[in-house]
Amino acid sequence: MARFKKIVLKVRCTMLKSLGLLLLCNLSVENVLSQQESMYSQYMFNLLHVNPAYAGSRASDNITMLYRHQWVGLPGAPRTSSVSWDRRADKSNIGYGIEIYNDQLGIEKTSGLQLFYSYHIPFENSYLALGVCGGVLSYRANYLESNPYTAGDPIFQTNAQGWLPTAGFGFMYATPDWYVSLSTPALLHTKVDVQNSLSQNGFGANNHYFMTGGYNFQMDVNMKFKPSIMIKAAKGSPLQYDLNANWWLNDVLGLGVSYRTQDALVGLFELQITPLFRIGYAYDYTISDFAKYNKGTHEVMLRLEIPVKQCIHCKEPVD
Repeated sequence: MARFKKIVLKVRCTMLKSLGLLLLCNLSVENVLSQQESMYSQYMFNLLHVNPAYAGSRASDNITMLYRHQWVGLPGAPRTSSVSWDRRADKSNIGYGIEIYNDQLGIEKTSGLQLFYSYHIPFENSYLALGVCGGVLSYRANYLESNPYTAGDPIFQTNAQGWLPTAGFGFMYATPDWYVSLSTPALLHTKVDVQNSLSQNGFGANNHYFMTGGYNFQMDVNMKFKPSIMIKAAKGSPLQYDLNANWWLNDVLGLGVSYRTQDALVGLFELQITPLFRIGYAYDYTISDFAKYNKGTHEVMLRLEIPVKQCIHCKEPVD
């Protein structure tokens, strides 16, 4: 146990030296890996990344690209990108989709592919959707690029790398005016042990759980107000809340603001350039003590929607 604690301390010190204070809050005795760790400030415009039940919710082929540069100015800060596509099968209650993502955090890099499947149960003016996802991720930690305090430490002489399975589950209930959803995008517990080997040794342990909801208020013929909330829970961590408010003018221009507890204030800008194409931008201003080490976070979204003419029971959720 003493040697184990010594190894953990060395890992923390090395990451602190190479990334400033970035990973001090992210490292633990076991380095838990899962595709849900990355998060976007514009999640409310494409819930697929959070909840597989969202697949096929919109009456269109929905293609979304997201790029997030977190904590600008800090060496080794996270950079996350993803491309996703989802749609509803013609004349069917089945939705499906795919996502490719890449996460870079210091000497760590995670890339993966996710497949989504959802089944929609229609009601008179609403629907209930159940969804699952599964895929694989590639993880690599380039320990040889680190600069440990103790030269020649064997724990840093071998890179950690390998492929691991991923899986998730969620459900969503939606009407034309509001929605609520509950999901866990990563059911499998994966880790890197002190010998730098990867393993998947659990189901549903130490993962994040998300509850989201939103409402669409029609203020007048030209203005809509769309508040939403996300509650994130993880074992060993306090609940975190994202409180969001978006105003839309003529369904063309969207302006919004978000508050993430103990983390950031976010400004949101959305522009529906054509009925099929939307761009979005978000800026996160750090409000925690970590603000002195970074210049905020930039996030860009591009979304293309191609209508599906024969989509039945498509009651689109608030976004």
